[in-house]
Amino acid sequence: MVLLAVINGAAREMLYKASLGDLGAHQLSTVTLLLLFSIYIWLVIRRWPPASDRQAMLVGLLWLVLTLAFEFGFGRFGGRSWSSLLQEYNVVAGKVWVLIPAWVAVAPFIFHRLRT
Repeated sequence: MVLLAVINGAAREMLYKASLGDLGAHQLSTVTLLLLFSIYIWLVIRRWPPASDRQAMLVGLLWLVLTLAFEFGFGRFGGRSWSSLLQEYNVVAGKVWVLIPAWVAVAPFIFHRLRT
């Protein structure tokens, strides 16, 4: 998922941020990453199905923790402030990035249930 996120971010910066602006690029990038993660998670759940609903929920929880650790760790390592990192979650300002960790947390369970 890290590779997908990096490719998605690079595509945003190089292909459409200049024409859509910061907010539009952020929103489109969120949608494309949701789609990429959906495909990836579906394939992972298909290849290595969880043994139970509980295990699927634990996978989602683990992925959520790893996603947030990567995002905030990488952001802080890159010199961003806590306030600028948290600004990505400001739904009132049109930021929809909160959908990414939310989807990562629930998608394994949803795809597991769709399989069973």
